[in-house]
Amino acid sequence: MSPSAPLVGRRIRAAVIGTGAIARGSHLPALAQLAAEGETEVVAAVDIDATAVEAFCAEGGIPHAYTDLERMLAEQRPDLVAICTPPTLHREQSVAALRAGAWVWCEKPPVPTLADYDAVAAEEGTRETAPGGQGGPYASIVFQHRFGSGSRHVRRLLAEQALGRPLVAHCQTTWYRDTAYYAVPWRGRWHTEGGGPAMGHGIHQMDLLLDLLGPWSEVRAMAGRLVHDVETEDVSTALVRFENGAMATIVNSVLSPDEVSRIRIDCELATVELTHLYGHSNADWRITPARDVPGDRAAAWQDFGADVPSSHLAQLRELVASMRAGERPRSSGADGRTSLELISALYKAAFTDVTVKRGEIGPGDPFYTALHGGAPGWAPAAAPALASAEEVSA
Repeated sequence: MSPSAPLVGRRIRAAVIGTGAIARGSHLPALAQLAAEGETEVVAAVDIDATAVEAFCAEGGIPHAYTDLERMLAEQRPDLVAICTPPTLHREQSVAALRAGAWVWCEKPPVPTLADYDAVAAEEGTRETAPGGQGGPYASIVFQHRFGSGSRHVRRLLAEQALGRPLVAHCQTTWYRDTAYYAVPWRGRWHTEGGGPAMGHGIHQMDLLLDLLGPWSEVRAMAGRLVHDVETEDVSTALVRFENGAMATIVNSVLSPDEVSRIRIDCELATVELTHLYGHSNADWRITPARDVPGDRAAAWQDFGADVPSSHLAQLRELVASMRAGERPRSSGADGRTSLELISALYKAAFTDVTVKRGEIGPGDPFYTALHGGAPGWAPAAAPALASAEEVSA
């Protein structure tokens, strides 16, 4: 592979892989906004449906439409690839882009398993550019709820322990999905979606919780298939202990008519609460001080600064800055892996009735290569079942 041109002083050449709803509604508008600011240019799009990709390019003013990813990478040599396809394709497409020298911005869920994630991470590295050198390319995950003024402000308060030690937390993703939603062939299946609401829906709130509270240490969980005729769960609950001592409850559901996304963290001096659905702004955060906290101190906590809502655009701005600096972006590498590791551990804990420690799921563990882990009653019929919970936890 020949070296890519330096990113300093020129637009970042971007390509979009997959032209469905998330590409149209989130990725392309974010890229278009940065294009208007002189930061990016979308040079190509790829989709297996020729008619769809041609329409996407015509509507978005994108010059090159492809149905072959490898050909696009060879001919257009993008600096950045936005992957907006179903999860089962993410590993192959991320690896192809990294090998072609492109940075990756991949929709969640990142990949179906930890084994897939580690395979993608193994393709990251350092490429030499002229003049000098530039780190990368790196693969980052779309965790847009981490970004924006609200989460930045609360993250700083927690990191500085301005609110005292975090003690108790609640993380809730209670959404509603009907049978028509699961009529899409790849949904509700382990091989193609990776998991149920813990993986495909609650991952955003869990990722934000981890970003705010730091590393987790152990998890216990339950999962159920209460309504939908799917392979995966449609509801799960978990108890999580963090390294800092805080304890949290997590609920992920697609059975809840009154939909809400919520995080609450009770600290020694205040409660922080975020209530929203698919994205948050400053107004969605609330900080309630303890009764004995001085008014001037509590007032300072309420200054969130200029309102920057969580969004693909907010994350993309930071990603582009990382690309230009040659630095690893947030939600990549070990930082991006932490949420997938918690979800894998949640499934293992739920399906084996054991407490799972952070770091214990690796090569040789059945939950490393499949989130169902081969567990009886959860693994697809063709997958080998585990003999017992003890065997899984050994």
